[in-house]
Amino acid sequence: MIAKQINRVCGKGRRFFVCQIQFNLSQNVARISKLMLEKVEITCKGGWVMKLVQFFVPELGKRVGVLQDEKVFDITEVAPSTLALLERAIDRKRSLEEEAKEALEEAKSRNAQTFEFASLQNPPSPDKPHLLLPIDAAEVWGAGVTYKRSAEERDADSQTDIYTRVYFSDRPEIFFKATVHRCAPPFGEIAIRSDSEFTAVEAEVAVVVGLDNQPVAFTLCNDVSAWDIERLNPLYLPQSKIYDGCCSFGPSLVTLEQVGDPYAIVIKCKIVRKGDVIFEGEASTSQLNRRYDELISFLRRDNPIPIGTVLTTGTGIMPPPEAALIEGDIVEIESLQLGKLVNKVRKLGKS
Repeated sequence: MIAKQINRVCGKGRRFFVCQIQFNLSQNVARISKLMLEKVEITCKGGWVMKLVQFFVPELGKRVGVLQDEKVFDITEVAPSTLALLERAIDRKRSLEEEAKEALEEAKSRNAQTFEFASLQNPPSPDKPHLLLPIDAAEVWGAGVTYKRSAEERDADSQTDIYTRVYFSDRPEIFFKATVHRCAPPFGEIAIRSDSEFTAVEAEVAVVVGLDNQPVAFTLCNDVSAWDIERLNPLYLPQSKIYDGCCSFGPSLVTLEQVGDPYAIVIKCKIVRKGDVIFEGEASTSQLNRRYDELISFLRRDNPIPIGTVLTTGTGIMPPPEAALIEGDIVEIESLQLGKLVNKVRKLGKS
């Protein structure tokens, strides 16, 4: 029975749906069975996706965990932060994947505490367990105009061709985005500037940078931007991009080895207002005009960046003006490989 074999390869809880088809295993069908299993084994390399999270527990404080099958294994005794885990991996000339697996096995051998992932999906509060940003990145940078649709729509809005020129240029758009204290954690509040009337979601894949130009991990990011301010004049870009609550990323880190094909990540974005979905969009990293290593290379050029820096890689989802964020909106950004990032929206007060 091929279905039984497939279940044995993938295991339970891997979110693979297998049709229960039975075969009489003649020689010819057996060959087909073998080919099917080989294909499933390739798929299942990304099926057990090891995710790293940081979270808070009352009376325990900040914790670090490995998410496996909706259960979080506490590895804080081995690694006090995901950044420390990454730094140790680099010191030992190992991948983050290897370091995380070793930490998980050590935590299991110690019968470390576990938490249901669902129990951590709460707004930040000193009284409730909740997720934190998945890495304490000293710097968050952004890349823009990496999707053709983004270039075309931004040119149309600004009545220039500067974005299309960047899209086809050898040099990408790279900009400083945020420091950690400007970023909202998962289920935390992203913000609208007090002087903006059209602040938009920018749903993106972000990469974590190590020592070289290859990403060490991936996560979801909301590069919240005041589009109306940027459209007044491109020189206003920093004011459009950088302010309190201008970014969120998470809910976890997925290592390069576990993410599968990083150019086949489908990102879905949804804005919910008073219980109704007012906007839905979708894009795929297969539409990226730049390679991740190219973007990281330009970011690092003559610009020393700390280990664990987050680089968000641009959006292919362009909300219309009627989907401009307002206070109380809920934004959901989701990917099969990277999970779901959820944030509530607040409006900053004028000073």
